[in-house]
Amino acid sequence: MASFARTLAVGPCMAVVLVTAGCIGSAGEEAAGDPVDGRTASSTAAGPARSSAPAAPALDVAVLADGLDHPWDVARAPDGTLVLDERDGGLTAVRPDGTVRELEADFGDLFADGETGLMGLVLDPDFAANRRLYTCQGVEDGAADGGPAIEVISWTVDAQWRSATRVADPLLGEIPVNASTGRHGGCRLRFDPAGALLVGTGDNAVGSNPQDLATLAGKVLRIDPVTGGPVEGNPFPDAGDPLTRLVLSYGHRNVQGIAVQPGTGAVYTAEQGTRRDDEVNRSLAGGNYGYDPDGGGRGYDESVPMTDPELPGAVPAVWSSGSSTIATSGVTFLDGAAWGGYEGLLLVGVQKDTGVLALRLDDAGRLVEQFRLPELQDRFGRIRTPQAGEDGVLYVTTDNGGSDDQLLQVTPRG
Repeated sequence: MASFARTLAVGPCMAVVLVTAGCIGSAGEEAAGDPVDGRTASSTAAGPARSSAPAAPALDVAVLADGLDHPWDVARAPDGTLVLDERDGGLTAVRPDGTVRELEADFGDLFADGETGLMGLVLDPDFAANRRLYTCQGVEDGAADGGPAIEVISWTVDAQWRSATRVADPLLGEIPVNASTGRHGGCRLRFDPAGALLVGTGDNAVGSNPQDLATLAGKVLRIDPVTGGPVEGNPFPDAGDPLTRLVLSYGHRNVQGIAVQPGTGAVYTAEQGTRRDDEVNRSLAGGNYGYDPDGGGRGYDESVPMTDPELPGAVPAVWSSGSSTIATSGVTFLDGAAWGGYEGLLLVGVQKDTGVLALRLDDAGRLVEQFRLPELQDRFGRIRTPQAGEDGVLYVTTDNGGSDDQLLQVTPRG
């Protein structure tokens, strides 16, 4: 279990500097380890990336909690409480008055190995009434053969933020996991505009999984948050295999982030790739996102493209890193006039060269601009999750391990 020694930073916000962030255009313009890929601007953008971000606001960064160990996800409740989880187990509430409190919760069956453990977390859209939250986590003995699996579990939280109790255990079970290494376990949870629960999964480093519609690995799933079953609008409602009816999209390697674009309702995902590529994709019902490392019996050939152009109908990425990969993680959109020129940006957590990547997309999902948020660049280490709260604040979890991690609050300087 994770250590729960917590402190609260009550001093002034960290000093920041107003910077006009330079965009990444071509290989000759690479700076500070930013990914550069000439084909990103030419093949997936409406035009060349612009040279600078318009009216970039200065950002204030404050530490809300530290002493954390691999915090994976964070959500803000209607009463202002922030709840986060840690990969090795545990839920923590950060109350509006600054109190940091571990919730009593049963993680006795948690399977935590490598990249898998307690991962995605999201609050029910009607949390104020039903006090329900959802986690995606590895579970011992969750598979039909008695081995570990990944499950989506529904919990309720008491009104005092002291305990969480499982109420749908599991809501969705038997998502495959790599039992020997925990590699490519996914697993992000978010709600779409129709109220369906989206589940991003990893391929478990099994080559056949991304293209196999009869497995839940290497997919984006779309399920009913009450029953765990398929919902209206899923692309394979008449499939003979009941697992296929849960699938929204397939051909994924390791879905680490899901975000809904304000205004359009479009769903975007971030996917960790091989040494060749990381990707951000626009999620289309029934879309095949083109990862096929097995290729008719190759096993797990990670030299293949993340989106194989030879695969009929493969959906091209909105953004791709090229070979200077960054290990993409959580994603979120900034919304609200207070963000000035940053309003509408899709933010991507960076785990390889540390920081937050900002992507400006148009309503059709075309890449317009990309740059790094300067106040977060190489200052806090690996970033697991940037998540915008309904209060207009950006919350960020770091992912450095060793109880050295933090929950950050990022606000535009008004």
